[in-house]
Amino acid sequence: MAELKLGKYEHYKGKQYEIISLARHSETLEELVIYKALYNSEEFGHNTLWARPKSMFLETVNVDGKEIPRFRYIG
Repeated sequence: MAELKLGKYEHYKGKQYEIISLARHSETLEELVIYKALYNSEEFGHNTLWARPKSMFLETVNVDGKEIPRFRYIG
């Protein structure tokens, strides 16, 4: 798997997350990022775990005509 720093990231919408591991999908072998929310969600609870394809985690999004990272490493 290509390198991806473990640690804290900020989503482009402002919430913070922490990458806790990298994994592979058991059927497709797609690289996945396993990360947890560093906030309390009324819908999902506190420190909810998420999985997202690594390619999507690392992609950029267009906000007000500017390409920015979906997640930005903050330490």
